[in-house]
Amino acid sequence: MTAGSAAAYRRLLADVRRHFAMLILAIAGMLVDAGAQSGFIWLLKPLIDQGFAAAPSPAVPWLPAVILALIVLRSAGYFAGVYGVEWVGRRVVSDLRARLFGHYLALPAAFYDRHSAGELISRITYNTDQVAQAATQGLITLVRDSLTAAGLITVMLLHSPLLATAVLLVAPVVAVVVLAVSHRFRRLSHRIQQAMGDVTQVTEEAVNGWQVVKIHAGKRDERARFARANDGARRLHLRLIVNQLISSTVIQWCAGAALVLILWLATLSPWSGQVSPGAFVSVLAAMLAVIPPLKRLATIHATIQKGIAAAESVYQVLAVEPESSGGEYRPAGCRGEVVFEHVTFAYPGSRGAVLEDIDLTLEAGRVTALVGRSGSGKTTLAALLPRFYGPTAGRILLDGHDLRDWDLSALRSQIAYVGQEVVLFNDTIARNIAYGALAFASPAAIEAAARAAHVLEFAARLPDGLNTLVGDRGHLLSGGERQRLALARALLKDAPLLILDEATSALDRESEIWIQEALERLLTGRTTLVIAHRLATVEHADRIVVLDRGRIAESGTHRSLLARRGLYRALYDGIAAGGPGGGAAEAIGCGGA
Repeated sequence: MTAGSAAAYRRLLADVRRHFAMLILAIAGMLVDAGAQSGFIWLLKPLIDQGFAAAPSPAVPWLPAVILALIVLRSAGYFAGVYGVEWVGRRVVSDLRARLFGHYLALPAAFYDRHSAGELISRITYNTDQVAQAATQGLITLVRDSLTAAGLITVMLLHSPLLATAVLLVAPVVAVVVLAVSHRFRRLSHRIQQAMGDVTQVTEEAVNGWQVVKIHAGKRDERARFARANDGARRLHLRLIVNQLISSTVIQWCAGAALVLILWLATLSPWSGQVSPGAFVSVLAAMLAVIPPLKRLATIHATIQKGIAAAESVYQVLAVEPESSGGEYRPAGCRGEVVFEHVTFAYPGSRGAVLEDIDLTLEAGRVTALVGRSGSGKTTLAALLPRFYGPTAGRILLDGHDLRDWDLSALRSQIAYVGQEVVLFNDTIARNIAYGALAFASPAAIEAAARAAHVLEFAARLPDGLNTLVGDRGHLLSGGERQRLALARALLKDAPLLILDEATSALDRESEIWIQEALERLLTGRTTLVIAHRLATVEHADRIVVLDRGRIAESGTHRSLLARRGLYRALYDGIAAGGPGGGAAEAIGCGGA
């Protein structure tokens, strides 16, 4: 077992020990189960030796009642043992999933850049389910079958040490087999988890991108990608099954050899006269009864090793540091002046800086527009403001205080954000507007925000109005309706800073006319950072900043920049002509960094 696996196993045991009382009850139940089975087989010797004797013992008539009591005891012990372990195991996994999900929400943006959504989903579903099996099936088998095997071997030793020797001779072989396959089980389990992550990732991409798949006839390619991932997982599972079967087969051979040796010792060996019929039957029954527990103990290592490997992958994520909560500065509000001082930023692992030596002031209550070609750094610059990322060099000040000195929750409470890709949850329109910290907003405030963003225009036509479910990711609404809903959310938050990242890109002309009034109301009195390619927003900005390859190329008002005949004029002319500039989406940067 590697150091990482050992650490994961210790942490898993610590999680199990939190439910110590139920665990003790379960182990007690399994002890009763194993003891009752061993007791039943132990009674076979006196039942045969005395029950069929010429003068039966006075205790023989009581043996059936004792056997019945043992059966009842075993049933009760089995129920208590299995239920108790299942309760503990499922509670551990439920807690583990809750911790993992909560940790996902607290992880920094850089973590999501390095890990695919499919991988993260697989860890919280498939991997934790493997932990559940190790903590339930694995523990049940390990404890109950170990106790049963120990009890049955004790019966053999008590009734006939000679015959029990045949069983004890195969024990070292069983131990060698178990140790030999354990390492391979663990290695295959890690690979299976990675393969299942690939299956989840391919599935998620195909499901989320179904429109592109259909329009571009990508079904064959997606089937091929899925087949490769699925077949890889299948092959690894089969290799694990082969290892399980090999170990189980070896155990069966060892048990068969022990059985043959018992028969020889009891019937043909020079010591055969030392074994009574009752002892022979009792040892033989114990021998046959001990084979299934030994086989399960040999194969349960696969389940346990898969669980340990899965727990290791989960604890690796839990060990990732969450994003810093920041400093202690928590003002009730802010004026909204933002200053970028010599800010440079490069994504971790990238070969070059996305932003270089940015000096920029966003004046309080004014609108600043960022324009530039795709990849010029607009969205990255906006992402620095809510501290999704921190500058590689330089600093950013809000009201004269470094963002690193702000409490992160307090900082983000000052910012409203409307992006090109609107994130909606499978809930009602009203709850999507009053999301998170806004959940306690009054119905009147929600309705006012919906009216101002022209959400009521389409909500009134829906069966339940603002209480209509929007569906998974808002798929029951059009793109324009989703963006109006996001604007309503920003209006309801009423934050002093506003980021609009291509916020009107999905609006048709009629919706855009409706939304201009809402935008004007939203922009009034707020420090606003706008990333847009539609000139209706850009032209009226107090200041337009043109980014080119991560640097500020020029800045000024719409009129002054046109008169300068620089990069902005070239971009503007490209939009107007719809020609070499590549159209609005490319020229003024629809998306991108």
